[in-house]
Amino acid sequence: MTPTPAATIDTKRLTYTVDEVAYLLNLSRGIAYQHVRDGVIPAERVGRRWLIPRKRFHAWLDGQAAA
Repeated sequence: MTPTPAATIDTKRLTYTVDEVAYLLNLSRGIAYQHVRDGVIPAERVGRRWLIPRKRFHAWLDGQAAA
């Protein structure tokens, strides 16, 4: 059985994965990837992977909450 992302999210890392962001936002994995590809969720492409910088993600969340 695979552990839930909440059990594996390391708050000391500089980036989140798309799966972790999907869990944090309560989105499906597919919708989270769509938002990353469309630029809705701030992310960087590194090779074939998408990484979401923690500081930019939380700044984006703070901006979303204020709007």
